[in-house]
Amino acid sequence: MTDESGPDDAEAVGAERPDSAGERDESSPGVPEDVQSYDRFTKIEGSTYDRANDFLRERTYITAREWAIARLCADFRTETGVEMTKIGDNLPELVPFMTDTYSPQAVNQARASFEEKVQTAGATFLYGAMSDFFTAEKLDDLMYEATEVAKFLLEVEGVDLSVEEELAAEERVTEVMRETRQHSVALRHDEVTCPDCGHQFEAGDG
Repeated sequence: MTDESGPDDAEAVGAERPDSAGERDESSPGVPEDVQSYDRFTKIEGSTYDRANDFLRERTYITAREWAIARLCADFRTETGVEMTKIGDNLPELVPFMTDTYSPQAVNQARASFEEKVQTAGATFLYGAMSDFFTAEKLDDLMYEATEVAKFLLEVEGVDLSVEEELAAEERVTEVMRETRQHSVALRHDEVTCPDCGHQFEAGDG
């Protein structure tokens, strides 16, 4: 199974529109009980699925496959690791828009791709925030938009956030970004060590 790694590939191999996939038979013999009771992604039906894919293509680096499998890996994590085989064998039962089973290796590949993209996007954003390219007000706007995207994806997964929880989360994120910007001002005037080669750069080095 190859890895669909670009934004234009959000409708991954093994995925189709839910309205053509038919109803899931949650009482299918041989399906583990925790798989039968799994209730994430139940809101992805019809236009909701299309809307989710639009969001993924336009506002994130991840594909629908990577998003779903990353969530499954988090939900089926045990003390000894992630139940890759269970996820792969029961993927069509767990996610309405997935129609093929996956090998444990394919599940792990999708999770690794998700994590790599999150790390890359995070580094890019933090550099932008710390490099003084944006005003504090612009950073607030960027974080608001990012938070709205994250909330939408959580809601599609089935997470119900209260107004109080949303406001508290937004305030925490805003406060962190303000502190990040403040500390980055001081950082730009201090010695900086390259994380790769160990070379120290002082203010004014070119």
